[in-house]
Amino acid sequence: MAHRRLYRVFGAALAATLLLSSCTGQDDEPSADRSNTAAGDRGVSRVLEPLPAEIPDELRPYYDQDLAWKDCGPSGFQCATLRAPLDYAAPDAADDVELAVIRSRATGSGEPAGSLMVNPGGPGASAVDLVRSFAGVGFPAEVRERYDIVGMDPRGVAGSEPIECLSDAAMDEHTQVDVTPDSAAETDALQRSNDAFARGCAQDAGDLLGHVSTVEAARDMDVLREVLGDEKLTYVGYSYGTLLGATYAGLFPSRSGRLVLDGAMDPSLPAQQLNRDQTAGFDTAFTAFAKDCVQRADCPLGQEGTQDAADRLDAFFADLDAQPLPTGEERELTESLATTGVISAMYTEQYWPRLREALATALDGNGAGLLSLADAYYERSPDGSYGNLMYANAAVNCVDQPAPFDGPAAAEDAVPAFREASPVFGRNFAYATLICTDWPAEPTGEAHRIEAAGADPILVVGTTRDPATPYVWAEGLAAQLDSAALLTYDGDGHTAYARGVACVDSTVNAYLLEGTVPADGKRC
Repeated sequence: MAHRRLYRVFGAALAATLLLSSCTGQDDEPSADRSNTAAGDRGVSRVLEPLPAEIPDELRPYYDQDLAWKDCGPSGFQCATLRAPLDYAAPDAADDVELAVIRSRATGSGEPAGSLMVNPGGPGASAVDLVRSFAGVGFPAEVRERYDIVGMDPRGVAGSEPIECLSDAAMDEHTQVDVTPDSAAETDALQRSNDAFARGCAQDAGDLLGHVSTVEAARDMDVLREVLGDEKLTYVGYSYGTLLGATYAGLFPSRSGRLVLDGAMDPSLPAQQLNRDQTAGFDTAFTAFAKDCVQRADCPLGQEGTQDAADRLDAFFADLDAQPLPTGEERELTESLATTGVISAMYTEQYWPRLREALATALDGNGAGLLSLADAYYERSPDGSYGNLMYANAAVNCVDQPAPFDGPAAAEDAVPAFREASPVFGRNFAYATLICTDWPAEPTGEAHRIEAAGADPILVVGTTRDPATPYVWAEGLAAQLDSAALLTYDGDGHTAYARGVACVDSTVNAYLLEGTVPADGKRC
């Protein structure tokens, strides 16, 4: 069972090899005033207020700490551990959290421009892994020449006191639970699975479970910025990393430098709206996949058009609900796992051939291909072990906002609206939100606008057919931020920068290296 509110660069280790077609910049378009657009007006009116610019005395020991850097991995990579208070309102050294940090030193011979902090999203994806496998080696060479590329795993994630909620065997069972219940027994099974997941998180994390919010992670970033010696934060955040970066700007506008927010989230939207929007985003991405697929003679969903392809996929999921498929291993391909497998392939066009093959073999009776795609989504290794992505993902989402539904009945009532967003994925996405319903840590946040008045110009990047962070979110975030410019990539896949799109890369590079802000509304 997937927790669908997942926003990350999918397959970051693969991302350095992705080559998308170049795009043509349209630099002469007039600036767009988005302050009164529908995208900017869909959310709540409350605004995230900045913190005082002066660092409180009780936090000075954290801001004044020295990092003990040690070589790690390839030449030029160094790792360290940052201390941060568990609770910023009541710092106590006995409760400090330890956060994993990595940097790839600038490769140029001149004086470095400072640090470029990065985050791949999730929530729950590892920034340390992003630097090691992609940003530190695959970001444009001119950027790596000027900046130390820095990543810090947020609290509760990967190397930073990771939350782990279930044994690997129990997680296998959790991912197979029917998330589109057709009976009271199936609804009860879904609730029991969610309850066991939440109890496991609480037992493992203890007090940390209530202190993994995006606001706290942004405050950790400010500590790291100071410790690194940077006057202002320079940052590239992907997917959920855009919420982290925007939150930083809202809390610390005077310390916000060049921020790139790629695959943007809209912080003003309540959780239920976020989930409906994401449902529609994956439907848009599937339609793009289907449009490509039906033009091919070997398309497993036929050649009759995108609606027929969607109907065939829906029928396939229904068949799996009644009878899972063998996969060549102990696990069967259930409807839940198959849906997750299809969704995982929507993050990038490069997975479309793999999805066609997986669907073809599944329709022929073998579910191994779709199971492999689902495993990639869940970060399940071939040996059956899981990373902590899904655990941290739920933990952060469930404290950042109140649960969208108070139980299965409310989710069922919302199914028509979710199915309107996506006839194929809607029911699945509606019920997947229930993971937060009885979460053991109280939510500490709520939806809010972020204006970041006084911040330097911020670059928001949106992809028109992004499945996980729909383009309307980029419009919404750019409309809220006082100093934002919106860069649009007319294309498929999740996020755009450093994926081989020449127009996007050159625009972002100019912003990072020279501070050149593109005309608001530029399209690639």
